[in-house]
Amino acid sequence: MEPQVPEFSKTTEFSAATIDRYYADGVWTGDTIADLVARNAADAPDAVAFHASDATLTWREYDRLSTRLAAAWALNGLRPGDMIAVLFTGGALTHVAYLAAQKAGLVTVGLPPRAGDAEIAHLLRHTGAAALATRASHRGRPGHEIARAAGVGRHLVVDLIGSDLTVACEGVPLPVPPWEQAAARVAGRGLGPDDLFFLNSTSGTTGRPKCVRATMNIRKYFGPLAAEAAGFGPGEVVLSALPAPYGFGLWSAHVVPAQYRFPTVLTAEFDPAETLRLIERHRVTVLAAVTSQFIMLLNAPEFAEHDLSSLRVLFTGGERVPYHRAVEFEERTGCAVLQFYGSNEAGPISVTRVADDRERRLRTAGRPIPEMRVRFITPEGAMDESGPGQVAVDGPGCCPGYFRDEQADRVLFRADGRLLTGDIGSVDEAGYLSVTGRTADFIIRGGHNVSALVVEESVGGHPRVAQTAVIGMPDEVLGERVCAFVVTRDGRELTLDDLREHLDAAGVSKVNWPERLVRLPALPMGAGGKVDKPALRGLV
Repeated sequence: MEPQVPEFSKTTEFSAATIDRYYADGVWTGDTIADLVARNAADAPDAVAFHASDATLTWREYDRLSTRLAAAWALNGLRPGDMIAVLFTGGALTHVAYLAAQKAGLVTVGLPPRAGDAEIAHLLRHTGAAALATRASHRGRPGHEIARAAGVGRHLVVDLIGSDLTVACEGVPLPVPPWEQAAARVAGRGLGPDDLFFLNSTSGTTGRPKCVRATMNIRKYFGPLAAEAAGFGPGEVVLSALPAPYGFGLWSAHVVPAQYRFPTVLTAEFDPAETLRLIERHRVTVLAAVTSQFIMLLNAPEFAEHDLSSLRVLFTGGERVPYHRAVEFEERTGCAVLQFYGSNEAGPISVTRVADDRERRLRTAGRPIPEMRVRFITPEGAMDESGPGQVAVDGPGCCPGYFRDEQADRVLFRADGRLLTGDIGSVDEAGYLSVTGRTADFIIRGGHNVSALVVEESVGGHPRVAQTAVIGMPDEVLGERVCAFVVTRDGRELTLDDLREHLDAAGVSKVNWPERLVRLPALPMGAGGKVDKPALRGLV
């Protein structure tokens, strides 16, 4: 008897006219990520999909394990259209879980691996996730403790043992069907390329933690662009050093390798010495890392000890690429440093290419991608084709907005539908885009947008803090670090350790913890009655 597949209404994220236009233009296709993986499993079943700290998986193993996990989740009562929050560090299991969700018709809520309890609880409430999936232990902490602190109703524990899976719910083992039975169980449930398939949290451009909505087609859009920019060949080996839930990590490790059947090297968490060792061991040709990560590689004592001559391309970004360090990386490895300028929300806006000369490659953000229809919004609100002005886009890489956050969407999008980036930029006479500043008060630490407002709110919750202001202080590795200025209620010192103890107890994510604390008798004020942050920047 054929299994009964419940009927459900999939969430199509774009209008029919938009979808038809991008298909007609050839920038979107009907393939899902599951289709790509199944094709690789059929054509090259024994080729390696992932070299990871938790397992080495072939394409056939990846395809079958994800199908079996999808069936296990379906048997546990998760229904098509439900959301499942996934909290894993990096590794093969992360991608098995993401693909399993797609096959089961579930939307993945990609939780940041370092998220604090308060952030996890907020994201679970905000998305209405039906379940939380963790390993038995997450970053040295029992998964059940995290689930209890988050107040989750259904906690699924998933572990990869060799090339097999174990799944449990609330401590009770769940059956993981054989592949043939699993495939029958989830037949017809999978998400389509234009359905909502992934939510990842971000500080974005509007200040509060929120979730970016993504379809497979907007993440797949990176693939041909990366292939053209880097000149992909048949023997590429990719190492993605990024956390998987974010846009850069998702396209570089989950999507593009499946599109081009590249083996992908993964680590649980970024470690410079281990990354250098893996580049040499697996003869990595394409490295994906945010700017702070490649600088940490350069700074590592082990850099000179490893043969990195296999590297052809480094895709980097997340913040301004420092010219002199990028030159040093190129000269010490022989590879080309490339970048996509863009964001989780906007997708790829411009890209540098191996064919660009070094000055263009490292001193600009590359040529705008024509389909992204880049424009610049002047302070008066007019639209300009070359700038300067705020970068605004409308194209096949743009997200459809934030999940359940109309207020944030109103800030993100203009009335004409163009997405605003919060960056100030312009295009030169040769057609290369440069980013010169930001409109919003954000600290870009290691490629992650840290909202000064969020940190100020967290620091201001300390019972001894009367006033606080947060800025970014320059850092040659991470670009910026978070510095908090405080006025205490009693006029006495407040130590950074005391503040961090309070933030830890409050469940504040470590990305929102200050790294320097300065007590002042009073905060400097500007003429308009606001804190004079330029004056504070002069103190660091």
